[in-house]
Amino acid sequence: MKIKDRLALYFTLICTSILLAVLFTVYFTFMKFLQADFFERLTDRTMVTAKLYLEADEISRDALNTVRHKYLQKLNSEVIRIYDKENRATFIGDSAQYWPKSTIELVRKRKHLKYTDGERQVVGIYYKDNQGDFVILASAEDLGSHNRLSKLWQIMIIVFIMIFAFVLLLSRWIAEKMLKPLNKFLADVKQIDAKNMAFRVEEKANKDEINQIAKTFNNLMEELEQAFILQKTFVANASHELRTPLTRMIMNAELTLSKQREMSDYQNAIHSMLEESEKMEHIITGLLALAKMDMELIHSQRAEIIVDDLISSIKTDWQHERGLNLKVIVNDEVKNLKVLANNTLIRIALDNIISNAFKFSKNDEVIFTAERAEQELRIHIQDNGTGINPKDVNNIFQPFYSKSKEFGLQGEGMGLYITQKIIEIFKGTIELTPANPRGCVFTIKLPLINPLLISV
Repeated sequence: MKIKDRLALYFTLICTSILLAVLFTVYFTFMKFLQADFFERLTDRTMVTAKLYLEADEISRDALNTVRHKYLQKLNSEVIRIYDKENRATFIGDSAQYWPKSTIELVRKRKHLKYTDGERQVVGIYYKDNQGDFVILASAEDLGSHNRLSKLWQIMIIVFIMIFAFVLLLSRWIAEKMLKPLNKFLADVKQIDAKNMAFRVEEKANKDEINQIAKTFNNLMEELEQAFILQKTFVANASHELRTPLTRMIMNAELTLSKQREMSDYQNAIHSMLEESEKMEHIITGLLALAKMDMELIHSQRAEIIVDDLISSIKTDWQHERGLNLKVIVNDEVKNLKVLANNTLIRIALDNIISNAFKFSKNDEVIFTAERAEQELRIHIQDNGTGINPKDVNNIFQPFYSKSKEFGLQGEGMGLYITQKIIEIFKGTIELTPANPRGCVFTIKLPLINPLLISV
């Protein structure tokens, strides 16, 4: 059964249960009211009978009967008896012993008695007169109330069926309207496949459970997309980077074996293949490091990082422990700001840039500047190194892209690629611009947790 059908069913059952409880309460309350009203009428009947027969001494019995039948409305199946102290029926003219002596004595004892006998209601009173002590009992069947209750029962059944149908239709409409975002969510999810991993379901501004599911799903898709990118990047990089040294090794081996050569030629060929093997080892090591780093990025734990503490740690590490000239410039408004990131990974990203700055400037001064711009933290790292050709700016963050060997330096071209991935994981950006007159400037932008300006 679908969720909307279950919701409609549960809502209908709850509403109809409450309705049934209300209807039965009304029915039984009305029934008790009619029963009490009829008891009152029977009590009045007995009192009127007592006044007519016991206190009207000068009126004959026949005249009293005439008055009784003429002015008192006869109840359905009405029976009235007046019993004297000997428990004998008297006055009315019908001397049949309708009630047993036990009932008559119970009336004498309690002074007033009322009870139900099947479909009949009975009222008895004890009446003391100058002519003696009497017990008056009256009994009748309340057909009017039975008819009213029967009509009420029929009306209740009709009303219940109508309200049940209305509530069922209304609950289905409400359930369908409430679950409309969920249906749209399911329709969006069906559009996602291996070729469409960047697709995200729509998130609303409200904070209901469906929107929370959408946010959770989008977070999951983001991690899955990163995993797919990791897989594709690893395969593409491995196939691209390993093809060249393998081709050289094969060509060198085929050329060496094509004819008989001197021992020195074989030794040179083996040395050449050994160099290519070492290059392959470096490439594989870099690829594995990249894969490990990507997995750490995917599963990284974010926490609040106080910017001032982060910068102090970087300053201490590079100035005091490594003994390099890192000039740190921090505005006062930056000290109390926070970013949401992983402290270890953000240090790796910043250290990679600083390390490159010192490497290409031959350990000359590097300027580290931090400032606040609207709702983001901006970090500028400027060096006085060899600079970069503008046409190479778009390639600098690609894996295994490096200009280190052109300047006689070591490097596999993985540092800036890893740095960019770390910054992007934490919703930031990194840019590279040439500096004047030489060197370059890396600018990192990270969103702030506390966007309000804090004055110190």
